[in-house]
Amino acid sequence: MTVNQILNAKGRNVYSITSSTTVYEALKVMGEKNIGAILVIDNNDLKGILSERDYARKIVLKDKSSKETFVHEIMESTVFTVKLSDNLEACMELMSTKRIRHLPVLEEGIVVGIISISDVVKAIIDIQKDTINYLNSYISQ
Repeated sequence: MTVNQILNAKGRNVYSITSSTTVYEALKVMGEKNIGAILVIDNNDLKGILSERDYARKIVLKDKSSKETFVHEIMESTVFTVKLSDNLEACMELMSTKRIRHLPVLEEGIVVGIISISDVVKAIIDIQKDTINYLNSYISQ
């Protein structure tokens, strides 16, 4: 299974903010969209990613104000990405070794989607269900 197949199943919605957005405004968008991380894009260029974990560790635990702190101050600027043609195994390996939960999908430098660890797990479960159904039908014949 490829990243393209995962996005075809889940959709290609990409929510983003700019690096000059306040953390508070970013959290409002994340809450409205029911997402755990949001991409930081300035002038169509992927600059970083902001997660709920970043907020908890870099704002709450450091007693900062989310209304006075800008996203660029706490975002993760090292962003690992994948391509539409990458396979599920490559995504799992990257997420596991880098200990990340979200992978933006780029094609020709443009963000075309994002996949999460939940999307990867769901895809694995779907593959396993298909295999079980195939084996059951094979045995029944």
